[in-house]
Amino acid sequence: MSATAIPLFFVLLPGSLILDWAGPAEAFRIANQVLQAQQQPPRFELRFIGPQGAPATSVGLKVTGVEPLPAQLPSPSWLVLVGMPGRRFDLQQPGAAETVRWLRGLAPGRDGLRLVTICAGALLAAHAGLLEGRRATTHHHHLDELRSVAAGCDVVANRVFVLDEPVASSAGITTGIDLALHLIAQECGAALASQVAQIMVVALRRGPQDPELSPFLAYRNHIHPALHRVQDAVSAQPQRDWNVPRMADVGHTSPRHLTRLFIDHAGAPPLEYLRRIRLAVAQAALESGRSVTQAAELAGFSSDTQLRRTWRQFGVGGRPSDTALLQNP
Repeated sequence: MSATAIPLFFVLLPGSLILDWAGPAEAFRIANQVLQAQQQPPRFELRFIGPQGAPATSVGLKVTGVEPLPAQLPSPSWLVLVGMPGRRFDLQQPGAAETVRWLRGLAPGRDGLRLVTICAGALLAAHAGLLEGRRATTHHHHLDELRSVAAGCDVVANRVFVLDEPVASSAGITTGIDLALHLIAQECGAALASQVAQIMVVALRRGPQDPELSPFLAYRNHIHPALHRVQDAVSAQPQRDWNVPRMADVGHTSPRHLTRLFIDHAGAPPLEYLRRIRLAVAQAALESGRSVTQAAELAGFSSDTQLRRTWRQFGVGGRPSDTALLQNP
């Protein structure tokens, strides 16, 4: 992972829906916090820009210190457009027309610019012509409006978020957090994103082909501190040469007692938990374009054969990555 932090520019118009940007912003902040706890540099630099320096939000609270819309964005950077309350996006609202004019000077993908839209933020992008030829989604109240404004956009309904790089769009409000967690996983790994989700007490959603509940969270519906210590350590370093005694050392308990804790509180023995975590890491690596050999190494499997054997034992069939593994026995 690069030591250079990615500038994230949140564009705040007067009346911005506070949960659209505060939730994702907290997710990125917590990701930095987790990285620093692991003695790694922060990955995200949060900036807030807009047409007004102290706009009121959707709940009436004013935020201060909002920077002016810059003449140029650094390369690379991410631009986050958020929504405003209302059934339709009003170009006559304060700051909207000015922001749209500013956006027209930008192009996703040019100079490393990534565009992230949350809720009606997609309408801002559409009015600026930034969604032509793209796939995108928005809040269900705005789907028809988005189709009308951006005739060249493939508007996807009933989706938490849609990725069409370098554009990422979400349905808004709480789904902005889902999208932020996905982007954090892309940049920092699934294990770190799961830690952010745990801290925020939200379910870690992934793509439509993935299981409903990530294995990073599925075995943690308990409050036992020793077991959490072990699970944190395994999730953070799945490629480490783990066995039950080493896990027990982390939990400050005996191997036999740790096995009992795993079965009683997590519903699975420790080595099964380890294999499922490694499979989740391998799956993420495969879906990001890594080879089977690379995925096995990143996840801590001793060989391609061990990864394939474990996948056949625990994997869920029918996904692209399953096919990739089984085509090369």
